[in-house]
Amino acid sequence: MKTIFSPLHAGHAGQMELISGGLVPGFEKPSRAEYIRARVEAEKLGPILPPAEHDIAAARRVHAADYIDFLPTVWPEWEKAGRSGSAFGFTWPTRGLRADVRPKTIDALLGYYSFDAGASFVAGTWTAIKSSFDVALTAAGLVKDGERAAFALCRPPGHHAGAAFMGGYCFINNAAVAAQFFRDRGAAKVSILDVDYHHGNGTQEIFYARADVQVLNLHGDPMTEYPFFLGHADEKGSGDGEGFNVNYPMPFGTAWDGWSASLEDACARLEAYRPDVVVVSLGVDTFEKDPISQFKLKSEDYPKIGRRIAKLGLPTLFVMEGGYAVEEIGINAVGVLTGFEQG
Repeated sequence: MKTIFSPLHAGHAGQMELISGGLVPGFEKPSRAEYIRARVEAEKLGPILPPAEHDIAAARRVHAADYIDFLPTVWPEWEKAGRSGSAFGFTWPTRGLRADVRPKTIDALLGYYSFDAGASFVAGTWTAIKSSFDVALTAAGLVKDGERAAFALCRPPGHHAGAAFMGGYCFINNAAVAAQFFRDRGAAKVSILDVDYHHGNGTQEIFYARADVQVLNLHGDPMTEYPFFLGHADEKGSGDGEGFNVNYPMPFGTAWDGWSASLEDACARLEAYRPDVVVVSLGVDTFEKDPISQFKLKSEDYPKIGRRIAKLGLPTLFVMEGGYAVEEIGINAVGVLTGFEQG
């Protein structure tokens, strides 16, 4: 399996985030990607290739144009306002406030285009975002051109980014961009299987009213787990998309037996949908030692995930999402990929 990777991800480093009542160094850090890359090499998974440049217009196929246009302006505008440190919002247009009027100052715009204070900018963030987007589309191109599977080692991740908002370390929704890429190049139907611990709220929001992209999410119950305000089992799609969004919220402490039962049901639904290609939002923060997650999967469980996905017998794009137990992230992420290769 070929891996697409860009060292430009490292420009997004040293950013801060607001979590659990404190301003702390971001859990989403460059070493995550480097551990995975090193494990890909150690396991001899296949060649590691650089991404090709892709037109950002592809992101506008699933994101609002004004949102995509805003992202590269954040750091210059932040500096122009005399700021340093990490750029993120501190006020948001919640219920009862107006979200239909785009404000003008960088502080207000950061709130307008985000749902939390977890997607912050430093000087190299836009370059990293664009490289992650390029990684996803380059890997998608390999699958389109006939590869059985490819691995987009994306950083920053993407599944919390919606049509016009960032959050949860995510800016451009790489999995959604890739799914649309496949649709635009002839795939009649695409399935997105999101196995990250946290609900892919952005992916759900983007495709919620569409029947051509099925979205299956396995995640922590939003009654008790971030991102809290989406991911319930009764969210099944709307309009043309009704029935094509499926959520599997699970309680704290879920281990392999319970989690794999959800995976099995999701795979059965995916098989019934009969997509032309599968995009896997690959998060490994389901791991028992993850510092910000509450599931109990073990390292030996991850190859089983890959083997089950391989049984689908479909062209598959793996897009890297979360996982914050940094020392084990390579073992677990690449474990899924080697399991797939063996399946």
